Amino acid sequence: MAAVYKRILLKLSGEVLAGEKGHGFDFDVINEVCSYIKMCVDEGVQVGVVVGGGNFWRGRSSGSMDRTRADNIGMLATTMNSLALADTLISQGVDARVMTAIEMNKIAEPFVRDNAVRHLEKGRVVIFGCGTGSPFFSTDTTAALRAAEIGADIIFKATNVDGVYDKDPNKFADAVKFDTLSHTDVLSKGLAVMDATAASLCRDNKIAILVFNLSQPENIIKAVRGESIGTIVK
Repeated sequence: MAAVYKRILLKLSGEVLAGEKGHGFDFDVINEVCSYIKMCVDEGVQVGVVVGGGNFWRGRSSGSMDRTRADNIGMLATTMNSLALADTLISQGVDARVMTAIEMNKIAEPFVRDNAVRHLEKGRVVIFGCGTGSPFFSTDTTAALRAAEIGADIIFKATNVDGVYDKDPNKFADAVKFDTLSHTDVLSKGLAVMDATAASLCRDNKIAILVFNLSQPENIIKAVRGESIGTIVK
């Protein structure tokens, strides 16, 4: 089955990269995730990636720390994850670039929209680090922003559940899964897809979101091929 998308933005949580350890890197997991990203590239799909930093740091759990400093630490955590993903992809034969919203010229390229698009057009995976470069914005918002900037067809949000439910399926046995939703549904019902800023940005720019479970990394290639998985927001 051929790919149905030309350019995607894959949003990964930092916790995914930690595997069952819950902290740091689990390179068995990272290798498997990257192997499916490679499959996407091999099928001609242009792939941008935004990754969180929760396997190292969560700003909202930083207690009394100044929020700006806490978020700055989180941006550094996303950069560590971006570099780990890039290294793994390169070891698998995939050309990859890390571009950061805060200049770190010794280790990554500064994010410039036209340069990012050029990398994508040349078949390189572009991993966006440092969030938006500003505190108070989540990496979900970063994913929405970068998807709009690079003209992505869709955002793939890879999570620890198999779609969007009306309530937490891990706590409520009667939780109901949605197959399709509108962006307005997500906002009006307060559904846990993305934060409101990210969801609004996707709605305003008509960017679809596919939410699926990454505990089965093969879902990445299934999603690219248009197979029916997860929940689509459009």
